[in-house]
Amino acid sequence: MEFSITNVLRFSYFDHLKRDEGYAAIIETAHDKMVSSHQVKRFFSRFSFVCSRSFRWILKRLFLWRLLIEKPSLLIFTLDTQVLDNDDALKRQGVSVSYKKKKGFQPLHLLWNGKIIDALFRGGSTHGNNGQGAITMLTEMVRFIRKHYSQSVPIIIRLDSGFFDEKILRALDKLNVGFLCSGKLYQGVKDFMAACKGPWQIYDNGHQRWDYKEFGYRCQSWPCFFRALYTRLTHDGPQYLFDFARPDNVIVTNLGIKASLTKALTAAGYENLLLPEQLLANHHQRGADELPHRGLKDFASQKLPFHRILHLLLNCCLCHYHSNAKSGFKRFSANTAWYYCMIIAFFLFETFKEDNLEGLIEIGSYPTTVRRTIIDIAAKIVKTSGYIILKVSQAVMDRLNFDLLFEDCQTTPLRVSALLE
Repeated sequence: MEFSITNVLRFSYFDHLKRDEGYAAIIETAHDKMVSSHQVKRFFSRFSFVCSRSFRWILKRLFLWRLLIEKPSLLIFTLDTQVLDNDDALKRQGVSVSYKKKKGFQPLHLLWNGKIIDALFRGGSTHGNNGQGAITMLTEMVRFIRKHYSQSVPIIIRLDSGFFDEKILRALDKLNVGFLCSGKLYQGVKDFMAACKGPWQIYDNGHQRWDYKEFGYRCQSWPCFFRALYTRLTHDGPQYLFDFARPDNVIVTNLGIKASLTKALTAAGYENLLLPEQLLANHHQRGADELPHRGLKDFASQKLPFHRILHLLLNCCLCHYHSNAKSGFKRFSANTAWYYCMIIAFFLFETFKEDNLEGLIEIGSYPTTVRRTIIDIAAKIVKTSGYIILKVSQAVMDRLNFDLLFEDCQTTPLRVSALLE
């Protein structure tokens, strides 16, 4: 029987599973210990709004687990938000209208290597650079890496224009962290580039071609300049774009102008990242960095389950947060806890693909592909001579190397429990 979080959004499904002895055996739980829908509701209603700190602590330790296994010599993160669309959901406790005109939530995510390594759960109307959330998240993560992993590993943060803020850029520069941020196309920037003389340089990735020019960028009130690249798309595939159809962009960075960062990248063997073409290629990877958002929706659901305040009023502690003097939204702790459980489960799912399914499927495969390829197979369980035997067809055995896969699933590259102590 296939089990997914989407089904659990109907809490009565827990009552169905409670009666299923086969499912209890699969998850190695005593049949009389299976939870009911009411137990699940009571469990999540016990969380207070401060529970997010504990869940984020677990996420950081899981991230450290992967760092100690992979030992990367360069860390590249992407900071972005994800809109959880609850517009057509029957249960919409605490939602607010997002910039996509949908009622839902808009958590802030820090992404690395196809995983969500830190998250801040927020209402839909909270924009990406609201308050001190982004600065605090980045500062805490950098300090965590310096303390538990490496004092010298180069760190680069990718940001979109929603985080184009002097406070964020100066905070990262002070932390000795590189950044690549999409800037704002103010009219003064356009006028300056229109007045610039001399030829433009060309960057071609094989599919698209851009003209670009490098210059120093600062807004009117900024005390210092940052390095910037002004780009305009000229060819989309074989199609040439007219001037009025060219999307212009500004990329602002401190790579190549901050001596300590240049020294760290050179020592790690990544001095080529300081070249303009590499800066453009690096920044264009932001689109691929957002694929975990699609994976999370496929793995679980963007519709959070808790709804009726009368049912949860005695147990559910809510937090009332005003984004400004005229508007605000209610953020409920039960939905917060549910969301973080989804994030942690998705992180472990991604590591399962890396550790156990390499060579069987593409690492970037979405959860539905993994379910259909690895989990949804015909098998038979028999008992004989005191042994329990799992029988699969010869085709499955050959396609999945099922004996090796079963053995790999019994081991872990590095014990997670040691990092959670």
